[in-house]
Amino acid sequence: MADPQSFSADDDAAIFVISVAATLAGMHAQTLRQYDRLGLVSPSRTRGGGRRYSRRDVALLREVQRLSQEEGVSLAGIQRILELENEVSALRNRVLELTDELERNRVSSGSRAQSRVFAVGPTGDVIAVRAGERPRMRRSQALVVWRPTSH
Repeated sequence: MADPQSFSADDDAAIFVISVAATLAGMHAQTLRQYDRLGLVSPSRTRGGGRRYSRRDVALLREVQRLSQEEGVSLAGIQRILELENEVSALRNRVLELTDELERNRVSSGSRAQSRVFAVGPTGDVIAVRAGERPRMRRSQALVVWRPTSH
């Protein structure tokens, strides 16, 4: 399948009526209606309910057809593949967002963010320490008396 980032904003413009999209995808218009009902390729709708396909939709129709005819994948399998591809794309976008946020935080806090290390303190709390240091342990002043018990 084409990389979603290789499409431009114009590729999302809903411009093709169903007959033109079917011709461009090399399939019958009824097949496009079936794919829409199954949720495989869901085009935009006009106010009157007519389907309008984008270039991205046509590319997706071709991919669905390829998976079905050349690879022998069932429509349910294709639907699962498309769901997983969408999930992977969303996760990649989230990773990019988090990477950008991390970089912004590093730049805004200077080198301080790189020197922060956390450890468990003597009371069990999480404390910040310098890299390479251990948390300071307080010596207990408690006196322990042991008395053996007789059986």
